[in-house]
Amino acid sequence: MDFTFTEEQQAAREAAQAVLSRVSPDGVPSPVLSRGPVAEDFDRALWRRLAAADLLSLTVAGEHGGAGLGPIALCLVLREVGQVLARVPLLESGATALALSTHGGPAGAAVLPALGRGELVATVASSGRTGHDAAELAVGARPAAGAGWVLDGVQTAVPWAPSADLLVIPAQIADGRSVLGLVPRDHPGVGLAGQVSTNGERYAEVRLDSVRLGAPQVVTAEGAWDRLRELLIVGTCALALGVGTAVCRMTSAYTGKREQFGFPLATFQAVAVQAADRYIDLRAMEATLWQAAWRLESGAGGPLPAAADLAVAKVWASEGVRRAVQTAQHLHGGFGADTEYALHRYHAWAKQLELSLGPAAAHEEALGDLLAAHAPDGY
Repeated sequence: MDFTFTEEQQAAREAAQAVLSRVSPDGVPSPVLSRGPVAEDFDRALWRRLAAADLLSLTVAGEHGGAGLGPIALCLVLREVGQVLARVPLLESGATALALSTHGGPAGAAVLPALGRGELVATVASSGRTGHDAAELAVGARPAAGAGWVLDGVQTAVPWAPSADLLVIPAQIADGRSVLGLVPRDHPGVGLAGQVSTNGERYAEVRLDSVRLGAPQVVTAEGAWDRLRELLIVGTCALALGVGTAVCRMTSAYTGKREQFGFPLATFQAVAVQAADRYIDLRAMEATLWQAAWRLESGAGGPLPAAADLAVAKVWASEGVRRAVQTAQHLHGGFGADTEYALHRYHAWAKQLELSLGPAAAHEEALGDLLAAHAPDGY
C-alpha cells in the first residue's frame, strides 16, 4: 500500500486548485457562484472551466479522449471541490465516466466523449425508492418486445436531476442481476418531481413509466452497478474530507484571533483539546479514504473484500465530518449562526454527506456482515 501520489495525480489536484480558487464558499456573488440557499442550477460557468482544464475527462478512458486516471485522482479533485463547496455534479459525472470506461461497453462508448468534454452532464440515482433501500431494487427492467428494455419504478433524491442531461438508473432484471439504464432526462415516460437537498441542491424524484430504451442505452455488464456505487461512496468520502478540512481551518483561524479575558481562545486547554480531537478525525478520514481508493484502483486483494475498506472509510467520513462541524459551531459561538458567514453552509453540506449513500450505522452493519462472512472457522 503506497500512498505516494503519481505526477499525473498531483497534476490533477493542482489543476483543480487553480480552477476552484475563484469559488467563494461564503455565498458572495462571483463569476462562478450565485448567492442563495437553494441553487436553481449547478455552476455552469465553473463546469466549463473544469472542462477546459480537462478535469471532466480525467476518468474517461484514453480511447475516448480522456486521461484514463482512476479513483485516486478523482478523489483528489473531489477533496478540493468539498473545500470550497463547489456546486457541480462532478462526483456523479466523474464516477459515471470511470464506471462506463471499464464496464460500459457500447453504451459507454456512445456517451464517454461527450461526458469528457462537459457537453453531457450525467447524474446517478443511488438512493432507491425511499433513501434507505437498495437503489437497484427500486426499478425493474424487462426485455422489450423485439429489442431493447423497458424500465418501471421510482428513484428518490436524484442529485441535479432537473439539470442533468443523462440519468444513470440502476435496475434489476428477473434473474436478480443489475443493469444500468442511460436515460435522457426528457425521454418519454420519465417524470420528475422537484426535491431540495439539505445543502441546497436541486434533486428530484424520478418516475419511470414503461420507459423504453434501446439495447445500446443499457449497460448489462456484470458488476457495473457495484463498481459505480463503490466509486460514489469513495467520492462522497473525499468530499467529506474536503469539507472537514476547510471547517477545521476556519475554526483554527477564528480561535487564534478571537480573544476572551485578554487571551486568544486557542490558548485555552478545553479549546485545544477539542481541536486536537478533530485533527485526529481528519487524519483518520484521510487514511481510510486513501486505503479504500487504493483498493478500488489497484484491485489488490486482502483478507476482506474492498467493500470492507469502503465501509470503514464511510463510517469515518460520516462521523468525522459531523463532529468537525459540530465542534466548529461550538467554538465559533454565536458567530457560527451568522448566515453571512460560510460556516452554516459547511454544516449543511456535512449533514448531507453524512447521510448520503448510507449513514455510519448502515456501513457498520455492512462491515459486521462482512466480518462474519469471512471469519475463520471456529470464530
